[in-house]
Amino acid sequence: MARNTSSRRGTSDPAQIRSVAVLGLGRFGSSLALELESQGIEVLGVDADEEIVQELSEDLNYAARADISRADALAQLGVAEMDRVVVAVGSRIETSVLTCSHLLRAGVTGLWAKADSTAHEQILAQLGVEHVISPQAAMGRRVAHLLADSAQDWTDYGGGFVMGRFAAPTSLIHRMAADAGIEQDFGVRIVARRAMGGRWEYVAAQTVYAPGDELIVAGNYKDMERFGREA
Repeated sequence: MARNTSSRRGTSDPAQIRSVAVLGLGRFGSSLALELESQGIEVLGVDADEEIVQELSEDLNYAARADISRADALAQLGVAEMDRVVVAVGSRIETSVLTCSHLLRAGVTGLWAKADSTAHEQILAQLGVEHVISPQAAMGRRVAHLLADSAQDWTDYGGGFVMGRFAAPTSLIHRMAADAGIEQDFGVRIVARRAMGGRWEYVAAQTVYAPGDELIVAGNYKDMERFGREA
């Protein structure tokens, strides 16, 4: 399937993202493609399995069957002209590496790639892939914190920065944010608060924490772990 994309090249501005190519439509790739489509983004989904392509063809702007490890197939589909490209074939390392190599040589910016192992992550990083996704590892860390800490939700943004949702600890109840000393004691910042049955609001110096409050807390990995255990 050829596409007319000659008037557009990948953009570095997130606000201008209008199109994404998802290469590999397994469980991760198809979920990603459908979610992007639901947000009004033009999605090109590509997979070698004709049955998968047929299943998704009615839900995506474009769905094509192709061998993504072939540079000529990627060129014919106009993949390099999309605003973002996601290589979502983590379990097939050779295909992933070949595909990423072709795309980088074609000058693709905004390249994301899924990795299913630490070794795979390292190879992609050495190739020059800017964004390496490790969904299994990220999910494992998230579940571990939900089990072991007081976190009700936990999101790892990479680079050691995380955000978590917590019930307000008893040590904060009836205390004003300015006097609580959370940044000094733990090195983390309480970003937002939701009173029981209320709406999320930014935390101000005069905010007073109450029983039943939920908090959004941000900080580096180790400091957040300590807050979850000790606050």
